[in-house]
Amino acid sequence: MEIWKRNLIVCWFGSFMTLIGMSQIAPIMPLYIRQLGVHNIFLVEEISGIAFGITFIVSGIFSPIWGYAADKVGRKPMLLRASIGMAIVISCMGLAHNVYQLIALRILQGVITGYSTACTTLIATQTEKKNSGWALGMLSTATIAGSLLGPLIGGYLDELLGLQFTFFLTGGLMLLVFFTTLLFIKEDFVASDEKVLSTKDIWNLLPYPKLTLILFVTSFMLQLAYYSIEPIITVYISQLSRSSAHIALISGMAFSASGLASIIAAPNLGKLSDKIGPQKVMLVALISAGLIFILQVFVRTAQQLIVLRFLLGFATAGLAPSINTLVKKITPESITGRIFGFNIGAFYFGTFCGSLLGGQIASHLGIKYVFFTTSALLLLNALLVYEKIVKKLDSNNKFSSLKGSTV
Repeated sequence: MEIWKRNLIVCWFGSFMTLIGMSQIAPIMPLYIRQLGVHNIFLVEEISGIAFGITFIVSGIFSPIWGYAADKVGRKPMLLRASIGMAIVISCMGLAHNVYQLIALRILQGVITGYSTACTTLIATQTEKKNSGWALGMLSTATIAGSLLGPLIGGYLDELLGLQFTFFLTGGLMLLVFFTTLLFIKEDFVASDEKVLSTKDIWNLLPYPKLTLILFVTSFMLQLAYYSIEPIITVYISQLSRSSAHIALISGMAFSASGLASIIAAPNLGKLSDKIGPQKVMLVALISAGLIFILQVFVRTAQQLIVLRFLLGFATAGLAPSINTLVKKITPESITGRIFGFNIGAFYFGTFCGSLLGGQIASHLGIKYVFFTTSALLLLNALLVYEKIVKKLDSNNKFSSLKGSTV
């Protein structure tokens, strides 16, 4: 088997497990915060948003830093550092005695993460250009599926073994990722004697900087949409359910429905993207997602919410692969790794802002306003993509008509 294919399989597994580990805590976060001594419902909503989202804003800050380190020492060392670090830190969360310790550990988790960043850079630089879109699309599917299937696992483990065991199991999964990476990832890295370019220098090398920026914005919005409801979905499910039994499990099912749909739809949307262009898939996905978020306001049962979350997964399955394909096509190979690092940073910031936005709006205005706000932002993003990307590309998806100064 070719090296890049084997590395892709390992990175897919590692990214999948990493995102499961980072996201399966979501449905149990409000319950765990209550267990740590916070009982006021409004404080639970607000602290849940902060505790969940703080990891991702710190990750967004450190992603370019770890990307720089990867350029100096290689991608495999970054994969090993991130996996063993998360194994230790997440396990310690199960031993927290109060919310302050929990939040501190969530911050530390954000500092040492970077597995997905290193995976994307490794695959982007090792894969032949003709296969790069497919490879990056596969890797994006692992990230999305892991982040959305994680809540189902977290909810199920809470029902079966209790809240603390979820953290210990997640730490065990990350330890498995560490050994898998150590044994099977192969990288012949040769450190370059050339000066590492500054962010300003990299930006000046981009042929279409404004288009790249819009893709970053779309990555940000994708994650914001997914995670705006995540910190308070347990509360929303409890409002919809007549019984208080199995709330964590049902909350996990609501989020994981989107992940299941993404796994089903992603390959077909990838083929469709090759035929009609990734920019058109992005546009339709953003519009569809915006409308589905509005519909979630009017559900009367948890089952109806789960159905709409499933449809949301279909609508957005092609977003991340389309973004990565466009980034790859318009980015010079010499700076591909750094640009993907910034794009993943946008994902992390979107996750933080989504969880913080959801928690704040829910605590001050009500949960239904979270859906209205998210829908409006997605539809505005769709308008931006239509005006600045779709209109700029011809029917053959050529980039010759784009000018860096006019995108």
